[in-house]
Amino acid sequence: MTTALEGLKVLDLSRVLAGPWASQLLGDLGADVVKVERPGSGDDTRAWGPPYLRDESGGETTEAAYFLSANRNKRSVAIDFTQPDGQRQVRELAARADVLIENFKVGGLKAYGLDYESLKELNPRLIYCSITGFGQTGPYARRAGYDFMIQGLGGLMSVTGRADREAGAGPVKVGVAVTDILTGLYASNAILAALAERQRSGLGQYIDVALLDVQVACLANQALNFLTTGKPPGRLGNAHPNIVPYQDFPTADGDLILTVGNDAQFRRFCEVVGRPEWADDARFASNASRVAHRDVLVPLIRQVTVFRSTAQWVALLEKAGVPCGPVNDLEAVFADPQVVHRQLQIAMAHPAAGEVKLVANPIRLSRTPVSYRSAPPCLGADQSNVLSDWLGALTCSVRRTSLKSTKSAVPAGDTPGRCFLQYCRA
Repeated sequence: MTTALEGLKVLDLSRVLAGPWASQLLGDLGADVVKVERPGSGDDTRAWGPPYLRDESGGETTEAAYFLSANRNKRSVAIDFTQPDGQRQVRELAARADVLIENFKVGGLKAYGLDYESLKELNPRLIYCSITGFGQTGPYARRAGYDFMIQGLGGLMSVTGRADREAGAGPVKVGVAVTDILTGLYASNAILAALAERQRSGLGQYIDVALLDVQVACLANQALNFLTTGKPPGRLGNAHPNIVPYQDFPTADGDLILTVGNDAQFRRFCEVVGRPEWADDARFASNASRVAHRDVLVPLIRQVTVFRSTAQWVALLEKAGVPCGPVNDLEAVFADPQVVHRQLQIAMAHPAAGEVKLVANPIRLSRTPVSYRSAPPCLGADQSNVLSDWLGALTCSVRRTSLKSTKSAVPAGDTPGRCFLQYCRA
């Protein structure tokens, strides 16, 4: 079956997580993603271990699990673009690319002639996506930005963690680099929008995506709670600022997540737990009243939930149509029957390990499904194939002429496939 982005060429100069997450999504959707890495070391996350992938004999490889999480469906080339030869190679690849993704500091690629203004002269159709901590403009533009720091600066940690009046109170970051991941998703959406627009105009464009911008945008209802009232929301632990009961409750053997979204669900909940009178109590009859009296209701619920196991409560509440669930560790997650049914764990052949387990892409397309063509690549493993595939027949967008990388197509003394730029000047 064909894929949604089949034929799309993506040049990925990014590293760590936000950029690679965006390019992995494009790769899953069918794009040919070429990952440009530093010779010798590659993407920083290749060394962000342990844990490392183990080979078939149980020994550790040099591939960190972190790297494996964001680099499926890519081909790796090792190019040092701090050197003139490497700059020339990257420019040649960019001349054939549809999309370029990078996450260097503001202005970091200009010194190498790999900034948007330089590359759009070679390829006016190029969609160039820059991902930074703070964006291309503003007083913080030249600062480095990392997920943890942005979670704090961007307000997420002010609403994450136990409430100030509780034991263990204080700001807490989310357990995964959620700002990086969300930035990658926003970046890929922007790229797809630019590709759609290019079908009309025939031109590429520049995309400026910032971690801080994304973090503030994703404060969602909490941001609007502040903008509506002028009062900054505080930390509520696992409770919800606008819905009650919507948090964790203790059970006889663990914890139960209860997510009551409306008054009808609350009434059914009261019947299941043997407290039907709560649904008619003026303090609890509506969500607004439950929010106002959460300090009364939540302790009452806690006194009830401790008398059954989590599994017993889930069975009873699900039967009554009350949304709820357990708090699973990752072993339980990947053993969950729904997760197994949805095939969220996949396995792919890997040259160093024989096989690598990965998490599936959650997108389900009926006609052009995502594809799993190649495991995260070893450093520089695809050098010759990429240069052959992308640079074997070069088309000059300015002169609309074709130059083939054969000895007869280049002057004597030049290396085939390496000197495209000097023949493509207007």
